Amino acid sequence: MRAVLQAITEELQRLKADGEQTVAVSEETLIGLRALVAAHSGKAAASAPGSVAGAVPAAGGAGPVPAAGAEAKSAFANWQPKPQARAEAARVSPGGSGPAPVSASVPVAKLPPPPVVTLPEGEKAARWAALLALAAADPVCVANLRGGKRAVIGAGSLEAKIFFVGDALGSESGAGGDAFAGPAGQTLGKMAGAMGLKAADVYVGNLVCWRPPLVLAAGQVEQSEGKAPTADELAYALPFIRAAIEIVQPELIVALGGAAAQALLGPKFTKLPEVRSRWHEFAGIPLMVTYHPGYVLQSASTKAKRATWEDLLQVMERAELPISEKQRGYFL
Repeated sequence: MRAVLQAITEELQRLKADGEQTVAVSEETLIGLRALVAAHSGKAAASAPGSVAGAVPAAGGAGPVPAAGAEAKSAFANWQPKPQARAEAARVSPGGSGPAPVSASVPVAKLPPPPVVTLPEGEKAARWAALLALAAADPVCVANLRGGKRAVIGAGSLEAKIFFVGDALGSESGAGGDAFAGPAGQTLGKMAGAMGLKAADVYVGNLVCWRPPLVLAAGQVEQSEGKAPTADELAYALPFIRAAIEIVQPELIVALGGAAAQALLGPKFTKLPEVRSRWHEFAGIPLMVTYHPGYVLQSASTKAKRATWEDLLQVMERAELPISEKQRGYFL
């Protein structure tokens, strides 16, 4: 039950980070949640109407991100989301009696000022190795790592033309040095493949190189996938991703989701719907803001997929990538 409620909290936090202030929740959904809480507390919940106990499917296993190419293009064009525990638990029914306010941010310990990241001159590979060493030795990064994980700034080609930036590591990232793993990573791989991008064209990074912890109660900390990083976490980790962009020197940057956009745009950020689908700039490099792959993964309609794809079409045009009529028509 904790996993279900945790998933709901995480999704509300992500929506809030993306600029949403309210969500519609039906009475049926509220009744089901109350029944779930009552059942977990040892109360008789068998007769509670709309009980959702046992109705949330387990999350599917994660595989590697598919390679770019024709197969990936077709997969993204026809892709439909598979049921995931987080998506199912966070879904709210339409037609509720009115919107419910998004819950306040979970309090976390205040972080020290952001570090000064200074890289040596030299070849990209040497500078990259120096950046990884700085992150691996940073006390805040180390303190926030969970067993078996390591600080991950990103992964991909140091000669990449397009640099995708997410918000933070998820539960399936970090063990092998990957920045995006699991269903969200697979979706991002399909997005890149549908654009016709090859591995050598892409770098994928996260602003926060650890998995943000969720403070539960009485000092108990449990890390989780999907929790939006706090403003302090974003500010602390920003110098690392800025240094990574300095090393790679991509032609274009794509910010994935509201948290990444907020960190990269600073005071220019208002709400995700107001800044996405148009060009900005970060470190002198053109920046496009679009939805996070996790949001696309959860969407039950093609509206969010089409909106995201229209953003990516702009990226393709700016990068002078070939665009077929079939690609222009995805999700229409």
